[in-house]
Amino acid sequence: MLGHMVRHMTPSRRYRFPWREGNRFEILVDSPAFFPRMLDAIGAARHYILLEMYLFESGMVTDRFIDALLVAAGRGVSVRLLLDDYGAIALNLRDRARLAHRGIEIVYYNPLPSYSTIYNLYRIIWRNIDRGLYRNHRKLLLVDGRVAYTGGAGITDEVDSPSKPTMRWRETMLEIRGPVLGDWQQLFAQSWNKYAPTPLTLLEVTPETFAEGPRGRVTINEARRRIGMQRSLIRHIHGARQRIWFATAYFIPPWSIRRRLKRAARTGADVRLLLPGPITDHPGARHTSHRFYLRLLKNGVRIFEYKPRFMHAKTVLCDNWVTIGSCNYDRWNLQWNLEANQEIDDPDMAAKAANMLLRDFADSQEYTSEEWHNRSWRLRMLEWFWSKVELLSMKIRYRRRP
Repeated sequence: MLGHMVRHMTPSRRYRFPWREGNRFEILVDSPAFFPRMLDAIGAARHYILLEMYLFESGMVTDRFIDALLVAAGRGVSVRLLLDDYGAIALNLRDRARLAHRGIEIVYYNPLPSYSTIYNLYRIIWRNIDRGLYRNHRKLLLVDGRVAYTGGAGITDEVDSPSKPTMRWRETMLEIRGPVLGDWQQLFAQSWNKYAPTPLTLLEVTPETFAEGPRGRVTINEARRRIGMQRSLIRHIHGARQRIWFATAYFIPPWSIRRRLKRAARTGADVRLLLPGPITDHPGARHTSHRFYLRLLKNGVRIFEYKPRFMHAKTVLCDNWVTIGSCNYDRWNLQWNLEANQEIDDPDMAAKAANMLLRDFADSQEYTSEEWHNRSWRLRMLEWFWSKVELLSMKIRYRRRP
């Protein structure tokens, strides 16, 4: 039962969850800051651990988490893992066998179909391509209804490469305490119960409430069925008067978001985009985003490409409103994925997010409209090609949903 974890308040018709007061948030930058915190939380668990993850790939980082989960399960803690089947495709048989522990339950979101012959493979691709595109892109660790972590990081060596620390992805995670944990747990239970053989039942735990703590709201995206996350972003871009700073790994947003960014820049707001530079895991997505640069620059939007490492963080700052979570706000995410972000409305948290982004801007290359207009023909051809690929992919029609 969710019990006291959820303080019943009537949410808006437009949003799944309401704003809740009295929380505590802490921004954690890069894996040396957040992975030890997450492992310590698992080590301190007494009742249950809920882990919902897109990327969960075999490697040294995953070994550390599996070891911690096995120790927790060995002392009687209930451990539940909700993994996206595609995101966990690189989880090897050895690690899957290790997780087959009496105290650990694993559910795979939208399992990929199996095939035994080339003919069956053809039938599966033809009949299930749209269904297979629906993925769970959320990232959440929740322990005992006491603390949670969300953001852009998966459990993979690319986020924290011990052998190549200078190549680790630039990530942002958020430590969460307070009443909003009830909403995160309810969200996990909803996805879990859709695929698990038995429904989720948990101990009743009353989360802490912090006096004068900032208010927060969990926003979600459920493919095309619930778009409160996109609606909230557009509303806050429209209402911003001072700054709109937007960090994302894949900048291919819908027209409605691009239009409002340009309008905000024209009306005097400081609009900045923090995007990946040449170091990226999807060069095609980067080249696709380039086709938006010139019009944005001509309307006063400032564009920065992060140079030291792959910028995989997902953070948006609009005046005193901050959102951190799994969503890149690109068209693919919004059309096909389950996403979840933590919104915060607080000047102190906004100042901390601003300081973090200012350090990133200092490590980035800013482009002007003149520089971008004079880009090479090679970049123009890559931009044209990948834009056509992206437009073609968005024309895939769905027939049914998982």
